[in-house]
Amino acid sequence: MRKRRETAPVASKESNSGDASEKKSAEIRNNVVVGSSRRSSIAWLALFFVIAYSCSAIHQYQFQNMPLPLTAEQAGKRGFSEIEAFGHVKALTEVGPHPVGSEALHQALQYVLTACETIKKTAHWEVDVEVDFFHVESGANRQVSGLFAGRSLVYSDLDHVVLRILPKYLSDAREETILVSSHIDTVFSTEGAGDCSSCVGVMLELARGISQWAHGLKKGVIFLFNTGEEEGLNGAHSFITQHPWSKTVRMAIDLEAMGIGGKSSIFQAGPHPGAIESFASVAKYPSGQTVSQDLFTSGVIKSATDFQVYKEVAGLSGLDFAYVDNTAVYHTKNDKLELLKKGSLQHLGENMLAFLLHIGASSHFPEDSSTESKEDMSNNKAIYFDILGTYMVVYRQTFANLLHNSVIMQSLLIWVTSLIMGGIPAAVSLALSCLGVLLMWLFSLGFSVPVAFLLPLISSSPVPYVSSPWLVVGLFGAPAILGALTGQHLGYLLFQKFLLNVHSKRGQFPPIIHAELVKLEAERWLYKAGSFQWLILLILGNYFKIGSSYLALVWLVSPAFAYGFFEATLAPARFPKPLKLATLVLGLATPILISAGIFIRLAATIIGGMVRLDRNPGSTPEWLGNVAIAAYISALLSLTLVYLLSYVHLSGAKRTITVATLVLFSLSLAVVYSGVVPPFSEDTARAVNVVHVVDATGKLDERHTPVSYVSLFSTTPGNLNKEVEQINESFVCGKDKPVDFVTFSVKYGCRTYNDIMNGWSEADIPTIHVKNDAKENGRITQVSINTKDSIRWVLAINTEEIEDFELRDTVNSEELIPVDKKSGVDGWHIIQFSGGKNAPRLFDLTLYWRSGSTQSTDNGFLLKLRTDVNRLTPITERILEKLPRWCSLFGKSTSPLTLAFLRNLPINF
Repeated sequence: MRKRRETAPVASKESNSGDASEKKSAEIRNNVVVGSSRRSSIAWLALFFVIAYSCSAIHQYQFQNMPLPLTAEQAGKRGFSEIEAFGHVKALTEVGPHPVGSEALHQALQYVLTACETIKKTAHWEVDVEVDFFHVESGANRQVSGLFAGRSLVYSDLDHVVLRILPKYLSDAREETILVSSHIDTVFSTEGAGDCSSCVGVMLELARGISQWAHGLKKGVIFLFNTGEEEGLNGAHSFITQHPWSKTVRMAIDLEAMGIGGKSSIFQAGPHPGAIESFASVAKYPSGQTVSQDLFTSGVIKSATDFQVYKEVAGLSGLDFAYVDNTAVYHTKNDKLELLKKGSLQHLGENMLAFLLHIGASSHFPEDSSTESKEDMSNNKAIYFDILGTYMVVYRQTFANLLHNSVIMQSLLIWVTSLIMGGIPAAVSLALSCLGVLLMWLFSLGFSVPVAFLLPLISSSPVPYVSSPWLVVGLFGAPAILGALTGQHLGYLLFQKFLLNVHSKRGQFPPIIHAELVKLEAERWLYKAGSFQWLILLILGNYFKIGSSYLALVWLVSPAFAYGFFEATLAPARFPKPLKLATLVLGLATPILISAGIFIRLAATIIGGMVRLDRNPGSTPEWLGNVAIAAYISALLSLTLVYLLSYVHLSGAKRTITVATLVLFSLSLAVVYSGVVPPFSEDTARAVNVVHVVDATGKLDERHTPVSYVSLFSTTPGNLNKEVEQINESFVCGKDKPVDFVTFSVKYGCRTYNDIMNGWSEADIPTIHVKNDAKENGRITQVSINTKDSIRWVLAINTEEIEDFELRDTVNSEELIPVDKKSGVDGWHIIQFSGGKNAPRLFDLTLYWRSGSTQSTDNGFLLKLRTDVNRLTPITERILEKLPRWCSLFGKSTSPLTLAFLRNLPINF
């Protein structure tokens, strides 16, 4: 009986143990299965729409939320009034386009000069205000890098207005000054409300305000209103190299516009970080992104500003501001007053006033960076970004190196430790989850890039979204999301198959539980793979010292912290559980707050840039711009949605997402195909050029009649069939007759020979005359060039034949370009000349041939010359009147004016 009493409890214990095991198994089954079944598609979709709305709201608040414009009474004598600044902008735009050499530019200069004299008269009695109307006879600007590398930018007969404000009783102030600069001149195609009458208007109102404050400053402030910027940064160069006040400048601030209105943001700072640090500490509405600086300095954005001259020629540090809203209107007729958003001038003016007062009152300037080595400058540069346009974060590269290296080392330590502890299964899991990320990228690109090739086939324009950027969401965003989801889902299935294999060998739980545990573990690995891809980007960015690496930092640290906090610290059980919604919300909140506005703004800038994508019209495939946008959106979504999409696999949202993206894509495609939304509008126009060309190329000893025609071409991708049809001037379009405009080539364009002999004469054709050709002791050729009525011309010199050259003004016998080392691009050195009405027309060019030159080429050119005349011939005037409203002339430093003459000198002259 005792034995029976002893065995009964044993049996009971075994029974209880089995019951406990089954109970635990049931509990796990309930937790896992029920937990996963509770996640509905509504949760994911709601989270997606909340995030999408938040991104839009962040962009709106960060870049579109403007301060209220103040009147003169509201601002007071020492404040900034947008209403007053706007009056200056209005007056400057009313004179019409005012390029260098025009009568309109003279009128604009006189207006600015009068406004400066008024400031001088009304300044505080303890302030000295000096106004200088600075005339420049001539000069040459050669830059070693950037947009104008390999060129000599020659200028003559330029005028600038310079205003200097000094505290009357502090003599040392005149030896240490801050330069604030912008340009008055515009390109020939626009009145320039944004670029840069808005900057000039802000400067005039700033100068008025500073003139009431300056008695409390310890430094002087110089306001430079220059001309010649649009022709190659010549105004800034002439001031820095020739004006006596330039020797006192210790910091340079440049105001620019690459669009019209909005918030004026800092897109270049340095080399020394002192200026941006001071700005961040006092600006009322700080706006600036180091991402823009990285893109600009990398050459992705093909442009240049006066800040390059101040930094490279004068060795100054400072800030470069720009308006970048609505970049599609840049250098077109739509850079007009009506599109200047209210609050834009107030935003820049208040920021600049606070900054100038702060830096001007400090006892010393930030240390000079001119003596620093490249390595020191690289480590000392500033990384900066604003948060919602309210607060600006600034830190130096040295701190970034420490911070990034710390995060990288900790992340790698965690990953290595987990892989060692997890063994081969963990390593394979990481590899398969990374494969899922790679498949996201491949499928996202694979779904969106084909749309780039489809659009030119179904639309009248290859870029049908320029006037309606929201179309990009449906055309490229929808397929990119669907592709990312498809790629990650395939990775999820592969990963699931692997884990099922691993768990089946363990035999711990029944198959149904194994299946559910695998799903949960796969979900968590996909989430962690998102952190891993950002870790790789952080490592690369840190290695190359890319300032924008802070984006990788926030997209790595915040989601990783949320995962560790909610999934590890607060998780009661050791077996996998469904990814918490709180993990996503907390993990994505900070990255979205910091980067959403930047990403959307960058997309808008890229879309606006499609208007002027084709720098050599016809040489760029029609689909190239679309591919760039598709790639940007696909990469962006693959990087940022990796965490969110990992949450979708345990919900029923996949079908809903697929249907929604397909419907959105189809609707967008239908809108484009039907033409309901036109590609361009009167306010967002296609960039075109209408040039009456007189081509006098040929051997100099041949008597021939110049070929005259009108050329119509566009820097916006696409054919010109609709435009030609509306103009109705017998244009013939194609690629069979390319035009070499010296600074660029038109591979696709349209020509007409209607009424082509009126509006010009033989006397307008430039001449190239060989005066002397000496071949003893090295060949030297002397050439005389007469540009006739043209005060704006470009000359290309064949650097494969010519080693060096010298250019002189014949009349004044003045050396414009000395003999020294010249660089070239694609075998040519380009001289760009621009000047005022009194600029020279006669030049002597001395060419020094290379010793190994054979001069055996029959069809090659030694010199290629294009002269521009800002004159409307009857045919060009008629064409411009009939130009469709969705088209606008486009101007830049290399664009020909409406009448252009082509001449050359063959190698075997």
